[in-house]
Order: sequence, then C-alpha cells, then structure tokens
Amino acid sequence: QVQLVESGGGLVQAGGSLRLSCAASGRTFSTYTMGWFRQAPGKEREFVAAITWSGGRTYYADSVKGRFTISSDNATNTLYLQMNSLKPEDTAVYYCAATLLGVTLTRSHEYEYWGQGTQVTVSS
Repeated sequence: QVQLVESGGGLVQAGGSLRLSCAASGRTFSTYTMGWFRQAPGKEREFVAAITWSGGRTYYADSVKGRFTISSDNATNTLYLQMNSLKPEDTAVYYCAATLLGVTLTRSHEYEYWGQGTQVTVSS
C-alpha cells in the first residue's frame, strides 16, 4: 500500500520561502515519477512540478519556473519542493502524487497515488 505524507506547509509573507516534504512508503519508487500539484479555493487542481525518481529529470509549470525547485532523496524516499519568492497567488493546498504510467505528467488524472495535502498561505 502506497502512502504519501506531506509536511512543511504554513503561513509566510510574500517574498518568503518554504520547503515542502513528502515521505513516500509502500513501494520501490525507482520507476515512478513524483509530482507536486496545488489547489486553491474555487479552482481546479493544477500541476506545479514533477521529477523522475530514477533519472532526476524535472518539469515545472511556467508559473513557478525559476522560483520553485523539486528534488528527491532516494535514500529516504522523500520528495521536496523548495519554494522561494512566494507570492499571494501561490496560496493553495499542495499535494504530493506518484505515477508509474503517466505520459504528460502535468495532468492530475495520470497520478495513481496522492497525499492528504498541506496548506500554504502567502500573505501580501
């Protein structure tokens, strides 16, 4: 049984930084692609970033490129999202997700496993 548990969310002022973590367990994740998505109130869940667990190839939404960095620690099965230069529009619940067969990697329905989410609030 796959478990994804996010942590690290909180309240931060605009321009600040946060690092989200996602502890993964229950599988050998070397063949998975891991992603971060976010969902703001009244909006659809949107892609933020993804990384291939084995090769470390990364993908980013245009809205976060240059500000956010996705990374993984294969030894501890932990996924990270370093968020810098945060803006009020980054406010959302952030979700960690895993996919074995995803193609575009930017569509939420391609991901088989999801965490419970962690709230990020950026004040202006």
